[in-house]
Parts: sequence; C-alpha cells; structure tokens
Amino acid sequence: MNRKLIINLRKFCQEFEQEIKKLSYLRYLQRNKTFRFLFSLIVGVLVTTIGITTDWATTGTPTFTYKTSWIGNSIGSGNLRIQNNIEAMYVTADGTVYTNSHWDEAGTEAGIYKDGKIVSALGDTHGWGRGGGKAVTASSKYIYLAMTQGSMGNTKEDYPTEGIAWHCVRRYDLSGKPAPFPEGRGWDKSMLIVSTKSEVAGLGIIGSELYVSDFAANRIRVYDAETMKELRSFTVANPGAIAVDKQKNLWIIQNKSGGNPAKILHYSPSGKQLPQQIADIIEPTAIAIDAQGKLLVAENGSRQQILIYDIKDQPIQVGSFGCKNGIYTGVPGEVRDLKLYGLTGVGTDASGNIYINSNGFNKSGTDLRKFSPSGKLLWRSLGLIFVDNADADPKTDGVDLFTKQEQYQMDYSKSAGKQWTYKAYTLNPFKYPQDPRLHTSPDATFVRRIQGKPFLFLTDMYSSFLQIYRFNPATDGKIAIPAGMFVGTNGTDKQSLSGNWPPYQPEKGEWIWRDSNGNGKFENNEYDTSKDYPHLGGWWVDSKGDVWKALRTQDGNGIRHYPLQGIDAKSNPIYSYSSMQKQTTPEIFNDLRRIEYFPQTDTMYLSGFTIDRPAFGDDTGVVGSEIARFDNWSKGNRTPKWRAVIPYDTTGKREVSTAAMSVAGNYVFAVTVKTAEVYVYNATTGVEVKQLKPGPEVGSESGWIDIPYGIRAFRRSNGEYLVFVEENWKGKVIMYRLAG
Repeated sequence: MNRKLIINLRKFCQEFEQEIKKLSYLRYLQRNKTFRFLFSLIVGVLVTTIGITTDWATTGTPTFTYKTSWIGNSIGSGNLRIQNNIEAMYVTADGTVYTNSHWDEAGTEAGIYKDGKIVSALGDTHGWGRGGGKAVTASSKYIYLAMTQGSMGNTKEDYPTEGIAWHCVRRYDLSGKPAPFPEGRGWDKSMLIVSTKSEVAGLGIIGSELYVSDFAANRIRVYDAETMKELRSFTVANPGAIAVDKQKNLWIIQNKSGGNPAKILHYSPSGKQLPQQIADIIEPTAIAIDAQGKLLVAENGSRQQILIYDIKDQPIQVGSFGCKNGIYTGVPGEVRDLKLYGLTGVGTDASGNIYINSNGFNKSGTDLRKFSPSGKLLWRSLGLIFVDNADADPKTDGVDLFTKQEQYQMDYSKSAGKQWTYKAYTLNPFKYPQDPRLHTSPDATFVRRIQGKPFLFLTDMYSSFLQIYRFNPATDGKIAIPAGMFVGTNGTDKQSLSGNWPPYQPEKGEWIWRDSNGNGKFENNEYDTSKDYPHLGGWWVDSKGDVWKALRTQDGNGIRHYPLQGIDAKSNPIYSYSSMQKQTTPEIFNDLRRIEYFPQTDTMYLSGFTIDRPAFGDDTGVVGSEIARFDNWSKGNRTPKWRAVIPYDTTGKREVSTAAMSVAGNYVFAVTVKTAEVYVYNATTGVEVKQLKPGPEVGSESGWIDIPYGIRAFRRSNGEYLVFVEENWKGKVIMYRLAG
C-alpha cells in the first residue's frame, strides 16, 4: 500500500475525530467508553478493508526508526579502512608499516599504517588486470611492491599478451604514488618484470641494491634500486622472504618443496652461501631483523609464535614472542593479546616495538598488532570480514554473533562501530585439517540452537553445499568442530566437489557426511548418498534443526525436507536421504530460489520467479521476482496468503534485482544486489513498509551483495531488530538496528 494512501487515511481519521468534537451536544461522548470503542472500531474497519498494514496501523506510530552500525573492521567508512588480508609487511625504524596482499575488494592491496591507523594506500594496484602480491620493502626514497599485471587484450598501452601475466616489482615514492624509471614497463613505466612463471616471493634492500626472490627460476636477482637494471643473480632453491642483517648480509627463507623441509639460509650480498642456517622450523612465513640484530621468524606451524634467534655466530634460539601454540593454547580459539594465529608478517622499529600480522587460515582476515618490547599490546587493527555475513545466537539474545570463522560479543549500549568485540577464532587447522572451511569458500552463517546445543551451518556463494559445525567447550573451547555436510548433485555426473578433498568422496551424485566417530575427518563409512536435480535455489535450517532445500526444478516437487533424526553420541545432528521428504512447489513458481520455514506457526516463505513474472534469461544467484507466504504448510496448503513483488530484472542488465531475503518477527527483509537497499515488508500482509539504506556511520555507502544469504535478520527479546548485510567491498558487515 503506498504511503500517500496511508497519510490520507490518517488525515481522514483525524478530521473525523475533530468533526465529532465540534458537535457540542455530543461532547459527553468523548468521555464515553462506548463511543471510544465504536470510533476505534470504525477506524479499524477502514484500515482492514483497505488492507493497510503499517507500523502506524499496528503500533500507533507512522514510521519506525533505524540506525546503521557495522562489525568486523576497525574503520567503518572511507577508502582508508583495514584491508582484507595482509600477506606481507615491512616495518621501518620509525614504525611505519608497509603492507601487501593479492586482493582487496576496494583496491587497498597495499597499505601504509602508522600509530594504529591506515594513513595511505599505494595507488593503482587494483583492476586493469592488476593485483598485489606477497612481498614488500622500502628504502629512504622508495617503496618496492611485488605485484602481478595480467593481460588486457588489444591495447595501445603496455600490457602482457593474451594468456601471459607479468610478475613484477613495482616502484612507488613514499607517498604511495608509482615512481617510473627508464625502461620501466606497464602503462606508467613503473613495473619491473621479474618472471612470467611465478610471483615474486621476497624483497630486500642493501644500500643501493634491490634483492628479489624469483621463485620459479630458483634465483635471487639483484637490481640497481635507482635505475632498476639487473646487476647479477645467484642460485637459491625455492627462495622466499628476505631480511637484511646488521652486517649487510641476507637471510632468506627456503620454502619447503618436494618433501624437503623449509630452512632459513644465510648469504653474502655477492651471492656466496654462508655456513649459518636455521633448520629447526616447520612453516616460516616471514622474517625480520630487530634493533639488536636478532632474527625474528614467524613460525606458522603448530607453535604459532615469533621465534627469536641470536645470529652473531651459528644461530641459536634465545627466545620467543607470543603464547606457545598461539590462539589454541588455554581456551582454544579465545582471542587474547599474545595469542597469534596464521602468521604472515613480522617487523620491529628502532625502539624495539614488535609488529605482527595474523591472517588466520585460508585468508580469514587481517589482525595487525603492535606490541611494546615487554609484550604489552599498544594497538590493533582488524579487517576480519570478506564475502561473509553474521548471524545471532538466539540463546544470548544477539549478544553473541558469529561469522564463518569469528565470534563477536556485542554491547549495544555503545556507539556505532564500537559495539563489537572480537572474542574468538573458531577454526583449528592443526586439530581439524579437514575442516571444510580450509578447503572451500563458505560465506554465510546460520546460528541454531538444537535441543539446547549451539550449531553453525555455513553455505556458499552458489548454494552448492551446507556445512555443519558443533561445539564442545570442554575439549575444544571456542572451536567450531566439523560435524556434517550436505553437498548437491554435480550436473555433469562427476564428483560434487573437484580435487582431492574430501577423501572417500562418492564418485557421483550428492551426499550427506556425518562425523560419526567425532574426529572431524571424512572417512569411508560416513557418507550417505543419493542423486537429485543439480540446480539449487537455496538452503534453510529451521528452529527445530530440520534442513530444507529448494531446487530450481519445474517438475512440481522442488522442495526437500530433511527432518532432524536426533543428535548422535558425538553431538552431531543426524540427517538421511531415507527420511527426506519431497514436497510440492506451489504452482505460482516456475523457478524456486529461497525457502524459510517456521515450525512454531507452520508458516512457509518462498521466493523465486513466477509464471506471472518470469526471469529475464537465466538470472542466477538472485531471489527472484516475488516472495510469498503460505500458512498451514504442513497440512498441504499451497495457496499463498500474500504475494509481494520485489525488485527484479526486467531488462537483462540486472541493474535492479534482489540478492537475498530474511524473515524475523513481524517483517520480511530483502536486499538488492547493486544498491544494497533493504526493503522491509510486513510479514502479515506482504505490504512494503520501509526501506533501509546505509547511514552516515558507514559513509552512506555499500558494495554489491554477492551472496545468496547476504542479509540476516534477528528479533531481540526487547522487540529490537538486528539486520546484518554483507559488505565485502570495504571489509565489514553492516548492521541495522530497528526499534521494535
């Protein structure tokens, strides 16, 4: 119902009351209960007859208010927010931190940090075939960045030919602007091509010379840092990160390869291998020299520490920094200042302060910290979110939120962006190396309490799977333990998931895995198999723990219901194909996309393209053209109570389309793809009552919604609504708070 009609009706009611008051001989009726009852009844009948269902009609207020906030990033708006992942960093004597990463959605592959803030970014690292890398260093004049330049087809400017990528060192001035040089390559002549086979793996500066790890060629190449001409090279097998000691010699990580373990080797500037080396390490990922001349090694094996070596003679480990076993010591997964995880960078300044970056595992997100020499945390910058969304734990009334790898604790009394505290990292690659989060890219979370126990359900951008995680605080602290997984049928009659993971995967069809022995591994006797229509519309997990799946099939039976069969002895929920129910798709739909069922009220919400409003071509990944509500679903009703037309594409350009939907309390929420606007519909009638847009707290901006569950809504016990919206462009989750 449009707002003009609502306003006119309200005006009519007010004028009607005023006319009654003007009648002096009826003034006594104003105090009469019967009159007031009849008057209210007349207004109610008018509202009901016309079909108006707004907050004014139900609560007495014409609109409801909302505020914008966010979680997962230390900075909520602007170009200078914490980048998605830091994969390499270099720290100068004055504490300036230069960083590098392969990809940042908003183009900050390479940042410059100082005093806990990102103060600038290296320009032109994103788009036009360009990306960052995993090495960076700096002199008193220039910044040198490992990067990749891909082909761009036929162009007059200097780009690689089709099918070729340049793995380069790009030079910048200290403000972050490209610094071209004679014989430089690329459109602005600031690129030095090192390889076309593999990326640059390490960078170091000695005086006027730049040292570059050419991994594919098994060489260290030496260039004049001003002219960028190659001076010489020498052989080092599998070279990686480089650090320069006080004697102007090189320490180089030799990456493990072909069964050979990793080492740290020692070389003179001329390329002579020196006798010192470090071999008692497992997974060195970064190295640096501190102010006292000691070598710091980021050990990303199970120790998860910075190892400190005296290198005056034969290297001897003389200390370590951070808790042994990192975030998995004490309460596993619990975030503490000195508990590290997924190390990618280490450095020190002239005062002995230590800078460490943890990325988690499988690129979980940036966690950059500065410590005093005594180990006190001085500042921390977080950029934890990428292609992800949050959901609330119903038991804690939204105080605890979960994303695919993180847990946050909320204090809603604080200001926007200050409400969240990073509490736990829920992935343990050492105890559970087959955790699906290490081998796939899930992007949205369902938090459910089943028989009082907490579970996480994760799905992906293509709705191709549904992963299940359980918790056992007594044995695993805050870690989410792999418990089960649903995978859809591959349409080409091959294995559902390509590659070598998971082991024992069925050769074809679809499958349900349950960790029946509780060890978190995929084993041969733990699969239930079947075969079905390959094209999925969406997943849902209801409050009882039942799993629902919508198929895009047009055979009239596109809904799959997997009733929970109980919880096994290892606390895994039990599902099976033998208990699965096929249910009919309402006739209004010819392409079913999303499904949300509420057993308490036996209410089903479905979305998809309808016979009346079909898709323009095969518009994949979106909600469809309509959302419909069905009451008494389990009794077989397939006649909608209402149908709401939502923004959808009618031109084939997808300028207008709806990415995701979520139902909570009295409302249905739907978010558009490109504008990230949230449309709010009354759940009783389907009438649109509000639109939510990103507020000034997040710069009044958002990226596109890229995932099928890019919106999650939760109603708190005080009536307040929390609406979480994916915002991977600038590395966060937007949170709207709506008054109840």
